[in-house]
Amino acid sequence: MKARKILLVFVALIMASVMTACGIYSFTGASYGTAKTVSIDYFQNRSTYVNATLSSKITEDLKDRFMSQTPLALVKEGGDLHFEGAITGYTISTAAIKAGETASNNRLTITLKVSFTNQTAPENDFEQTYTKYADYGVSQSFASVEATLVDQIVEQLIDDIFNDSVVNW
Repeated sequence: MKARKILLVFVALIMASVMTACGIYSFTGASYGTAKTVSIDYFQNRSTYVNATLSSKITEDLKDRFMSQTPLALVKEGGDLHFEGAITGYTISTAAIKAGETASNNRLTITLKVSFTNQTAPENDFEQTYTKYADYGVSQSFASVEATLVDQIVEQLIDDIFNDSVVNW
């Protein structure tokens, strides 16, 4: 029994040293090289239709993701990793037509333009447009489902932005 405990401790030490020898590693899969800080500018709403809280939600949710899933320090400007962007689309459209040419679902679509700068690895810089949507039934009023739809879409957008910037699978 004592030999088994010693073996388990030995295996744990080997695994810990292997993980640290490979550089900065995160169980989220995030890899940020030698970066120590991240800065995220406020996402301006430049869409035709404006949701009053969307800019703040996207900006704060992106900050929250980096604070909760990386050891990077959030700074106001000049971060090793830097994000800026704008909401370029917030649209409601018909998503599905059923027999008789009547709408059965409507769709909320949110589009963001994002610019990512990596001061420690400029080859990872990008400028990209992200678009996500969520459908809701025509029997539901948009006002009654808007907050839920926005939460769903913003979570998907943040996932994509985070993955594209620091997850190198």
